[in-house]
Amino acid sequence: MILVTGGAGFIGANFVLDWLSLCDEPVINLDKLTYAGNLETLSSLKGDVRHIFIEGDIGDRALISGLLQQYQPRAVINFAAESHVDRSIHGPEAFIQTNVTGTFQLLDAVKQYWIGLDVAGRNSFRFLHVSTDEVYGSLSSSAPAFTEEHKYEPNSPYSASKAASDHLVRAYHHTYGLPVLTTNCSNNYGPYHFPEKLIPLMIVNALAGKDLPVYGDGQQIRDWLYVKDHCAAIRSVLAAGRVGETYNVGGWNEKANIDIVKTVCALLDELHPRSDAASYAAQIKFVADRPGHDRRYAIDAGKIERELGWRPVETFETGIRKTVAWYLQNQVWVQNVQTGAYRQWVSKNYTDRSE
Repeated sequence: MILVTGGAGFIGANFVLDWLSLCDEPVINLDKLTYAGNLETLSSLKGDVRHIFIEGDIGDRALISGLLQQYQPRAVINFAAESHVDRSIHGPEAFIQTNVTGTFQLLDAVKQYWIGLDVAGRNSFRFLHVSTDEVYGSLSSSAPAFTEEHKYEPNSPYSASKAASDHLVRAYHHTYGLPVLTTNCSNNYGPYHFPEKLIPLMIVNALAGKDLPVYGDGQQIRDWLYVKDHCAAIRSVLAAGRVGETYNVGGWNEKANIDIVKTVCALLDELHPRSDAASYAAQIKFVADRPGHDRRYAIDAGKIERELGWRPVETFETGIRKTVAWYLQNQVWVQNVQTGAYRQWVSKNYTDRSE
């Protein structure tokens, strides 16, 4: 069996669902159930003996050690992280606690467990750390995309905390020989995305008749990766990645934020027209940019394709259509995730910003 941390969050839950749809190997799913952890996403696994859910923190050393000894997983996949840049600007301490201290506690417990395995167990064991392209900093419009050799230049408390966690993973391999793998992914989108990130926020606000807030001039560029393609990449790295290596995972889809918003509006115009027949694009509102907003990210995913044969299946056009359709078909999930705390957060970040 495998141990997945952060398996009730957006990417982690999609990974668990995909994993159990493809094989019968059990998953121990550890999640702290913060605002972004949502067990409703995993409701289809209720009663499934292959899915063992544990509520807990990767920073709880005793809990982690106990789970490792009890279940004896052959791999640990670490999705657990605080991941929203805006939240890290308002409250960086939680990011240090989870992404740095929590990753350290997890790594150290895993190291002790790994040392206690027999030779065959040690040789086959893997620790896969899921990270982000934001550790590399910002690119100019003409600069080549990030490769695995690009230097780290994190610009937000979030990306700095993820950079620190990446360095800890590397250090545990170099110092102790722990068989680690690291993936650095671009912006994910798709089903079950918590509606504070760009794409789900635009969908939810559009349908509610609210403003569609776009930071600054909307020309910030990101590389967009459909979440199920990301899950397939992680499975490939876990199965055949070279120990100690980093693999960048991207969608080969560089898009400006304003173009993303206009694409979402056009799809909603087609799939769920406004009652007045106007375009949802009329709801776009430019708001003050966030501090230190990175201008461009872009991933060169050539290494994972050359070594492991992975390439995204979805184009942005196919993936975004599936995403918008999913949100239209799953309004109950959206309504249930929109707690009072979430509404307060959106107000703090967008409603109160000047144009």
